[in-house]
Amino acid sequence: MIEVKNIHKSFGSNHVLKDVSASFEQGKVNMIIGQSGSGKTVLIKCIVGLHEVDSGHIVFDDRDFTSMDYKQRKNVRKEIGMLFQGAALFDSLNVEENVMFPLNMFSDMPREAKIDRVNFCLDKVNLENVNKLFPSELSGGMKKRVAIARAIALNPKYLLCDEPNSGLDPRTSILIDNLISEITKEFNITTVINTHDMNSVVEVGDKIAFIFRGQLWWEGNHLEILNTDNKEVNDFVYATELMKKIKK
Repeated sequence: MIEVKNIHKSFGSNHVLKDVSASFEQGKVNMIIGQSGSGKTVLIKCIVGLHEVDSGHIVFDDRDFTSMDYKQRKNVRKEIGMLFQGAALFDSLNVEENVMFPLNMFSDMPREAKIDRVNFCLDKVNLENVNKLFPSELSGGMKKRVAIARAIALNPKYLLCDEPNSGLDPRTSILIDNLISEITKEFNITTVINTHDMNSVVEVGDKIAFIFRGQLWWEGNHLEILNTDNKEVNDFVYATELMKKIKK
């Protein structure tokens, strides 16, 4: 479980996060949603430690990340897999080398064991015979699957995803959603996804936190969000024509 407790974060005079408290549960796909500029991206960056909070606490399974020194934080970060928007693969490395990258950085496994782990992770994302291909030779969906394989290479307890469906067509987005959900449940990971894709929310959102103007405005699951009477949530959820049809 990941808990954020009374988080405040400002950039100059811009108070982005205002006393945000939420819990993200193990073995579930936890989603952070909200309009652009609402603070959801800042929140996920605070969780992973890319931004320091002004006040409040971030807790990983009863371990207060905000009070840790550099060495202690590094040990927690070894347990975190990160899926970046746009996949963020290294263009100069092939698929095998990309997936092996965190193993080279954070483990002392022998090379043969690393190769076995790489192949295991690629198999989990349904990719075969791509080890020696470079990112430029992959489709957008394949890049995201390679990025997921890299994110789970260290067998993480926590998986943080920033807009995993960004730039993907609807069919590939569904594939990525289902893949993340399957991995979350199979390995009992605490998964947190920052997204604005309501199709993803409805399909795989076990727990949803809606951020509005820097505050936690609503929490629920993928069924409750379609039936809430919260005005701001409804304005966000039913902003697209597809979701309007679902409401009818």
